[in-house]
Amino acid sequence: MSGLTRRGFLGTLAGAGLAGAGLAGCGVAGAEVSGKALSSALPLPRAFTVPLPIPATARPVSPGRYEVTQRAAKVEIIPGTTTEVWGFEGTFPGPTFDVRRGATATVRVRNELRVPTSTHLHGGVTPPESDGYPTDVVVAAGRGFRPPPSAHGHHDPGQWTFNPGSKDYVYPLDQRAATLWYHDHRMDFTAPQVWRGLAGMMVVRDDEDDALPLPKGERDIPLMICDRAFEEDGSFRYPSLDPSLLVRAGVEGGYMAGVEGDVILVNGAPWPVLDVDTARYRLRLLNASNARRYRLELTGGGRFVQVGSDLGLLAAPVTHQSITIAPGERFDVVADFSDRPVGAEITLVNTLGQGRARDVMRFRVTRAVRDDSRVPARLSDVEPADRAGAAVTRVFDFRRTGQGPDQAWTINGRPYRPGVPLAEPRLGSTEVWRFASDFHHPVHVHLGHFQVLSRGDKGPSATDAGWKDTVDVRPYEIVDVLVRFTGYRGRYMLHCHNLEHEDMAMMADFQVV
Repeated sequence: MSGLTRRGFLGTLAGAGLAGAGLAGCGVAGAEVSGKALSSALPLPRAFTVPLPIPATARPVSPGRYEVTQRAAKVEIIPGTTTEVWGFEGTFPGPTFDVRRGATATVRVRNELRVPTSTHLHGGVTPPESDGYPTDVVVAAGRGFRPPPSAHGHHDPGQWTFNPGSKDYVYPLDQRAATLWYHDHRMDFTAPQVWRGLAGMMVVRDDEDDALPLPKGERDIPLMICDRAFEEDGSFRYPSLDPSLLVRAGVEGGYMAGVEGDVILVNGAPWPVLDVDTARYRLRLLNASNARRYRLELTGGGRFVQVGSDLGLLAAPVTHQSITIAPGERFDVVADFSDRPVGAEITLVNTLGQGRARDVMRFRVTRAVRDDSRVPARLSDVEPADRAGAAVTRVFDFRRTGQGPDQAWTINGRPYRPGVPLAEPRLGSTEVWRFASDFHHPVHVHLGHFQVLSRGDKGPSATDAGWKDTVDVRPYEIVDVLVRFTGYRGRYMLHCHNLEHEDMAMMADFQVV
């Protein structure tokens, strides 16, 4: 157990009035597995034979305006087979939005799928009407939609908003340069719809970041890492598309913990390979998996020099031998291949993975070049976190409650109720939010950006540096974060970013007033 003893953990919850929630979680303190493996039914390809794809860059239809269509398409993911993806522009991942700070981007999302969607810009400082609230959905033109009964009875018909055909999402981008991402956020169906491909990346740039001598251009590479499983015909395999049946599958088959596939994809390709120069590369790492956590390492003694976190540059670089990355988190790192000979092969591995899931991708050094990039000792001014200025401390307890088919993942003992806020922070304020857990719960806060203050009775870990929107809360751990509420008043959310947990009611509203 990290930081606190189990008795101390219970005492902290008791002091917050939460001890009655119980500790009937499905994890063991200290265990690193965060889901149940789902095996593919088709033969898997040999690793490191498929070139790493680089997602296309979204092009505006007019200054500041973009249009993307969510549609089904047949693509080749596993060589020799085709997979139907649900993708933005029919691709998986969707196009990368390369935008600048302060330049408002309006993205019209058109839905041509047979299911409703809701698009969330993860990490964005976004007006509430463009935040991707799970019951604010876009329905394909000509299709009716009636909200299905929820597995947990938390649907109020009055909470739903239906946008026929398309919706304009407005992103003012009044925030630091950072690697963000976008994905579907539909009520009860986020997990299967992201699993099918509804996700992509957004890179926000600014003058401060541009001025640094970090790798640029073709050596600045987004890497969306996720896992999937496949049926014999090449289609995606998933336990159930019905949330009530997924709960049953979770109870009976172990998928309540989350779903982990046995194929590791990077930018939509299985175990790809990237040809690199003898130079430094900026790798924008994103864990877009439903449930799987990764502990990433480079073979041959390679190191990651972290320059950025979820929400932009660190104050100074931090060197890591390994990085543990939970669903929803991003790490902006520099990998240095300048001292490797031509012909060298360096593998990005996941030391938490078993079997084929231990490999992620490979870098193959193919050309000797002169490299003028470097990582400076100072990167940015990052205001140190100070809990003394917090207006209030709030406790959010993430755990499984109930028995049998009535089980749910809850926050403070409650399954999600749209429109019922658990907190009302003031715009412009900072608050300490304390996250407690019974399992691995990567906690994501919409709108509010935060810094990690402590883990148990210890300080933040080395990988907690910088401004974040998602934090990996481990079994029976208490994590304090200092949350800053800037931007907009209105309704937002916090939730577990294990997408199966999210679909099983582990979400809560808060209202910025």
